[in-house]
Amino acid sequence: MSDRESNSLGRILALVLRHAPEKFGVEMDINGWVNARELSEAIGTQRRHYHWLRGWHFEAIANADEKGRYQVENEMIRATYGHSIELDLDLPTDDIPEVLYYPCQTEEVETLLEFGITAGDRKNVHLSRSIRNAMDAGHVRIHRPAILEIDTARAIVDGHTIYRAGTTVFLTDEVPGEYLYQVEDSDPMIVETVEEWTRLEEEE
Repeated sequence: MSDRESNSLGRILALVLRHAPEKFGVEMDINGWVNARELSEAIGTQRRHYHWLRGWHFEAIANADEKGRYQVENEMIRATYGHSIELDLDLPTDDIPEVLYYPCQTEEVETLLEFGITAGDRKNVHLSRSIRNAMDAGHVRIHRPAILEIDTARAIVDGHTIYRAGTTVFLTDEVPGEYLYQVEDSDPMIVETVEEWTRLEEEE
């Protein structure tokens, strides 16, 4: 599979498994699972250049994904986060780091610290394992994201549930402001990441 084919297929998987399984006529259960063989046949039918696609290709894609965006079990596949449709993902709640991170616009910081983080148009609040993970996630839509640290250990003790989704992403319903702290712009990881972005922009 070429890089171009892999990227194109990744976009199709994101569409089907996160947002619109009906676009390819596949059935999804309440936990987000679809049959990998049926999905490969549906994609091959609608996208003739994927006539060679088989269910086992999805397992290779899932295993190669560093973020753990997809989960494959037996003949079934699902996305682990990023959904816009209502599901009960039944994700694990153990081994949650004591702190997690969230990217936002600089002008949003004071509001979020006071009122907390809500899911908005997503089904869950998406949190990141590290400052770098949060910087990269935020950089998709924000040129220079500010980073908030979440005291997840205290939040869990107080009864909030946080789920593991993939290797770097965690989900929760909301994060009240009392658990949030701003990471200073002088933090070494933030400085290093911004310098790397600037260098890459200059090379383009």
